[in-house]
Amino acid sequence: MANTNQEKLSILRRKQVEKRTGLSRSTIYLRIQEGTFPRPINLGARAVGWLENEIEAWLADRLEVRNNS
Repeated sequence: MANTNQEKLSILRRKQVEKRTGLSRSTIYLRIQEGTFPRPINLGARAVGWLENEIEAWLADRLEVRNNS
């Protein structure tokens, strides 16, 4: 069994990620290929999702970059 201290994980679907980040579908996948965006999790044959905490961390990192520029 997984670590019992693990926080509750929430999955965001692609449309939710687009809305949360303001990025288009093609930009999300381009940044994944570049290694600058979290990779999705396969949920099924034709479904993927992203961990909400990874998307939030990515957004926080973008904010930090902006604030340190």
